[in-house]
Amino acid sequence: MKGFVLLLAKYAFYLYAWFWCLERRRVETTVGVLNLFYLDFLRLDRRDVEVVKLDERELVTRCRNRCPILNLSLKLGVDTKLACKVISEPVCRYVLNRLNPSLVFERNYNHIRPYADSCEERIYFRC
Repeated sequence: MKGFVLLLAKYAFYLYAWFWCLERRRVETTVGVLNLFYLDFLRLDRRDVEVVKLDERELVTRCRNRCPILNLSLKLGVDTKLACKVISEPVCRYVLNRLNPSLVFERNYNHIRPYADSCEERIYFRC
């Protein structure tokens, strides 16, 4: 049953991403990634997104938002490392690929809630 709920959440997130991507958007800078991906697509409040690193090629963030995947994981008793790999990671990669195919998305599974105070992600431009 838990696996079914995770897949259902994944497909719901994919559906939202697909609709969001219908409007053509393109990013060429990491500031653009921060604005379009985190603030617009994920609808995060800027106060919940700590920018650890921001330069021309790389963006590292730590997010402390109210996360529906974290909440679902806690309710189901599923490790967030698994839930994020199943639900969030493929959808985030899909959206970032639509924004710019040279973007690479990495989540730091050693720095993820509830084991840490935030979730750390790295997005960078492939050479």
